[in-house]
Amino acid sequence: MTRGAVSLGLAGSLGPDEIARIAPAVEDAGFHTLWVNDTPDGDALAALAAVARVTERLRLATGVVPVDRRSADTIAAEVASLGLPLDRLTLGIGSGVAKEGALARVRRAIDVLHDAGVPRVVVGALGPKMRRTGAERAEGVLLNWVPPTESRVQADALHAISPSAHVAVYVRTAIVPAARERLDAETARYASFPNYAANFERMGVDAADTTIRDATALDGALEAYTAAVDEIVLRAVVPDDTVEAYLDFVRQTAPSLG
Repeated sequence: MTRGAVSLGLAGSLGPDEIARIAPAVEDAGFHTLWVNDTPDGDALAALAAVARVTERLRLATGVVPVDRRSADTIAAEVASLGLPLDRLTLGIGSGVAKEGALARVRRAIDVLHDAGVPRVVVGALGPKMRRTGAERAEGVLLNWVPPTESRVQADALHAISPSAHVAVYVRTAIVPAARERLDAETARYASFPNYAANFERMGVDAADTTIRDATALDGALEAYTAAVDEIVLRAVVPDDTVEAYLDFVRQTAPSLG
């Protein structure tokens, strides 16, 4: 496998204006893609539309839009109305919190988005059935809270199903000591969710093993992840949600991209 790409992930709750202020620095630093997660208080599609207006090459991705909260038809209509550049767009979707009918819901969403002209859809997936769905029916899979060794195992299995499947992994990353408390809090929160707790147990790892906890661990983690998957997304965890804090994160991680 060739060396995977390195991308940056931001919280949609920052808002389109703030994310658009950060995006040019992300592009200039050489990150592959800017991923924005979609939350009830953060519209990833609106944010990416703002980013598209201030960048030229930077790829755009959602990580991920839950299709139990926003239907595929609604998502497709918003992509069109916002004029998102399809040549730069990867639309990450997930099943959301509703467990019943999750696979069918995601499969339908993939079909709807493809029919609407969205060329690249990836599926946020924990379990093997959902990962297979992403490899077989979409353009790939977004892994989350997975350490490098298991990322390689899952990526190899997905590439065996579909050699062209794109496998990316979201990795929570703190660079400065002041951000550690927020990283620890988010790690504990996810470890308390039954589906994630079960997944950590299946993999035989602690949730903290799937994160990058300081600057000294960055280079080694990037080497391990980029050897394992097609793309690592550094989900930035900073001391406070200010534009300057995220710009500082970009400045400190950029030297590792070379």
